[in-house]
Amino acid sequence: MQRSMTRPGNHVIKSYEIYADMLFRIALVHLGSRQDAEEATQDTFIKLIEKAPKFKDAEHQKAWLIRVITNHCKTLLGRGWRKREVKLENAEPIAVDSPEDLALLQLVMAMPMKYKTVIHLYYYEDYPIQEISKILQISQSAVKMRLQRGRQLLKLELEGVESQ
Repeated sequence: MQRSMTRPGNHVIKSYEIYADMLFRIALVHLGSRQDAEEATQDTFIKLIEKAPKFKDAEHQKAWLIRVITNHCKTLLGRGWRKREVKLENAEPIAVDSPEDLALLQLVMAMPMKYKTVIHLYYYEDYPIQEISKILQISQSAVKMRLQRGRQLLKLELEGVESQ
């Protein structure tokens, strides 16, 4: 008897191949630690296996995965033991194109969660405001406001860096 080539978990494997890198980057921005980001990515796919939600299309699945990992990162950051950690000083170097890109990424990672989430999704993952609104389940005006305030924070930080 020949075994079927389609195993029950093939859709998860395909999803992992397509979305794992993006989810890892999102988790890395939120958590600031490679190990924690890898664990959050694994936990997200475990939730995909456990919940086995039905998706309308690939974009629906992608948005679900982003929402799950973002919420998981928030949960991890909210834990009491984690609040006492200073992750950015211990963060491993990230592969970026230039020292300026690395400095900017570090500034984004140091921002408050609500700003760095929308900035990461908008600038690094190229999501439009409407999609970010759906993913984070907040209004489009809230996304725009967070982008505006995040840009202001980055501008202030960059001006402070340049004047030193």
